[in-house]
Amino acid sequence: MGDPRGFIKTGRKVSGYRSLHERLNDYSEVEQTLNEDDRKQQASRCMDCGIPFCQWGCPVMNNMPEWQDAIYRGQWKKAIDLLHVTNNFPEFTGRVCPAPCEAACVLAIHEEPVTIRENEFTAAEKGFEGGFIQANPPQIRTGRKIAVIGSGPAGLACADLLNKAGHWVTVFEKDDLPGGLLRYGIPDFKLAKHVVDRRLNILMQEGMEFRTNTLAGVDISHEELLHSFDAVCLAVGAMKPRDLPVEGRELKGIHFAMDFLTQQNRIVGGRPVNDRERISAKDKHVVVIGGGDTGSDCVGTAKRQGAKSVTQIEILPEPPLKRNLDNPWPYWANIKKTTSSHEEGCIRVWNTTTRRLTGENGSVQKAEITEVEWAKGENGKMLMKEKNETLRLIDADLVLLSMGFVHPVHEGLLDSLGIEYSERGNVKVSKSHQTLRDKVFAAGDTILGASLVVSAIMSGRRAAVSIMEYLQNQR
Repeated sequence: MGDPRGFIKTGRKVSGYRSLHERLNDYSEVEQTLNEDDRKQQASRCMDCGIPFCQWGCPVMNNMPEWQDAIYRGQWKKAIDLLHVTNNFPEFTGRVCPAPCEAACVLAIHEEPVTIRENEFTAAEKGFEGGFIQANPPQIRTGRKIAVIGSGPAGLACADLLNKAGHWVTVFEKDDLPGGLLRYGIPDFKLAKHVVDRRLNILMQEGMEFRTNTLAGVDISHEELLHSFDAVCLAVGAMKPRDLPVEGRELKGIHFAMDFLTQQNRIVGGRPVNDRERISAKDKHVVVIGGGDTGSDCVGTAKRQGAKSVTQIEILPEPPLKRNLDNPWPYWANIKKTTSSHEEGCIRVWNTTTRRLTGENGSVQKAEITEVEWAKGENGKMLMKEKNETLRLIDADLVLLSMGFVHPVHEGLLDSLGIEYSERGNVKVSKSHQTLRDKVFAAGDTILGASLVVSAIMSGRRAAVSIMEYLQNQR
């Protein structure tokens, strides 16, 4: 390392967010950036620990010590080149990854991990600014054709590696623009869409073809896919949302979180939205059911739309502020997470479930909620019991269901292909990401269930390697 005692000399310093007054009036990215000298000093904190547990904690196995050292020395091209060895899109993960690498950093033992995610963000931006990230089309084409269904992080990662190997890759996307979750699932205040377009432009310059407004299984049949391509990779995500089967679910004003987020992303991007279908939080009491990242995104979006109040309900207990003894380093820290959206104004309620929804004239107005308690039952399974004495009503003019996703949408392409599903309803694959259907592979949330962007990238990369091996064996 350039400065093996850097972690002693320099404390952890994060970029922080733009001021509340400023960021609540726009949809620009909320995170600020450090100056170059400060960023180099933060990279110098990567100590000579001997065993890089950060790399173990990272789903794509980024070579943290090497590119931290390159940043410290101001070698930005080297830094981004090292990142691209394991990660196709460091500009995405540098913005939206929860950084399991930092949880596994040796300095996390003292709650002062290296700012790995922010350093990755800066390395990527320096790569683009310096002209180090440019289109580099393959010099030789194999003549093999692969169809990738879905242009989210898994599909793009898979397609990128296959294209770089010289295969002809066509990516099919059901929406009007490519990007999948990156474009329509993650708010602009976390991931600006010009960042997505910047990378997509490079992929297209390298010879990748995108067919948008094309729903595989409808606009192009599974028979045509199998006939026209040498291999197919399913990267359709896990888009079947978990519903709330309670009284009053049919009332107007109750929506799935992704419908709400997607619509706002379209509006920010200047895409047309039917006014009669507009989901607006303006001057409303908003209730977000679900305490995860998607719920947090709903909070931030509702605040920007001018919500009167926002309440986020989580059925699980409130996590501790610090690790418990049964959650040791270097494993992921199960601690309370406060996002930039939470800081913008939100009532967070834990250990609470929604019993029913009520309203007048067909529209929701109230949510009946009650606290719950958890206890271990047989075989250690956690059981929930409602505390009837805590039953109460809260205002709810707009209810957003953000309770996760159960599995990929089966109807359509997957069922027509005769795909086999796991017990959880995800696409079942072998260790090589291959389904039981000949020349059909799958990756990302399609096989993992709803997961992280970085996990989807990892899965897409592994699927690409398996597809390349499959094509070699077909000669």
